Amino acid sequence: MSKKVYCLAQFQPKPGKLYELFTVLQQLEPNTLREDGCLEYRVTRHIPSPYAEGESYPIVFNEVWQDMAAFEAHCERLEIKTFFEVQCLAESGLVEKWNVCVYSDEPADFDAPNINVMAKK
Repeated sequence: MSKKVYCLAQFQPKPGKLYELFTVLQQLEPNTLREDGCLEYRVTRHIPSPYAEGESYPIVFNEVWQDMAAFEAHCERLEIKTFFEVQCLAESGLVEKWNVCVYSDEPADFDAPNINVMAKK
């Protein structure tokens, strides 16, 4: 059974703050990539394409975590909590609004083998 957790953390910067916010978010990458449960963590910015004209926040973190515990431990790190307090919640922050969601690649009715039962055989 897959335990991976996929996170999309989207950020709408305040007017004129796109590149400044992008730089601040890039600074979160090195330490986060050192976390044991972090499989992927990359901040990206929207670029125009006639083949991808959907609506989106202009900055998105694409994250893959080993499991929910790893994701939640990441969210509790002081560096991450401080980012949200300073940049998202404070009036002086660079973020106008944000949207953080987690996903699973496992179907709701997935009939995964029970590894513990198989190991006893």
